[in-house]
Amino acid sequence: MTHLDWGLAGKTVIVTGATGAIGRAVAAGFAEAGATVAIVDLDQARCDMTALSLGLEHRGYGADLRRFSDLPGLLARIEADLGLATVLVNIAGVILRTADLFSVTEKEWDAQHDINLKALFFLTQAFAKRLAETGTPGSVINYSSQGALSGGFGGSVVYNATKGAITTMTRGMARSWAPLNIRVNAVAPGLVDTPMLKTPGQSDADREAMIQQIPMQRLGLPEDHVGATVFLASDMARYMAGAMINVSGGFLMY
Repeated sequence: MTHLDWGLAGKTVIVTGATGAIGRAVAAGFAEAGATVAIVDLDQARCDMTALSLGLEHRGYGADLRRFSDLPGLLARIEADLGLATVLVNIAGVILRTADLFSVTEKEWDAQHDINLKALFFLTQAFAKRLAETGTPGSVINYSSQGALSGGFGGSVVYNATKGAITTMTRGMARSWAPLNIRVNAVAPGLVDTPMLKTPGQSDADREAMIQQIPMQRLGLPEDHVGATVFLASDMARYMAGAMINVSGGFLMY
């Protein structure tokens, strides 16, 4: 290994939530590093378009990750098409904002926990099991959030609770699977300029107030997360397990 070799050329990488803003940027980063990317998201047509934009060797997979019993079959399809995947990037997530904690419903709670946390766990479980069966080293990168530590506010507390759980689960997975040479780490974005950040009735003044909280004086961009994610998947991070990389422009410091 040379220090400037990502070690990702020819590998198959799965990115969930890959048609979203951060997911597309991350998928493109892996393609640039020489990996073949499985684009996983809810809508097949959008998955196909995203995959095609990266090149003919990449493939899209429309899937509802809440169909937990279907997840091993999804991995089997990807393996049949692209070869055994050795990197899984869990970006898929949903936030349902409410005015305050008093107005959160059980349906909203379940929707966020099912996709953000439960689907992530069972997809990663199936992925790691397949690596263990074949004796293959691998890497998992889970997307957490600065809210995992700050807790968020109002109705976003429920979303951030899932991110706190992901952070804890990342450490537990890392401890459990490191002996199998399956590394599990996390990336924690801060305030990123994507549709997910916007709330109904948000004014220019509200947006500026958010920016003023960030020491680097700008919102994050999807592309800002590519380096940390590709690094964690690469051979250059081969001795990292259970870590969370904070990508927030200084908004979160700990």
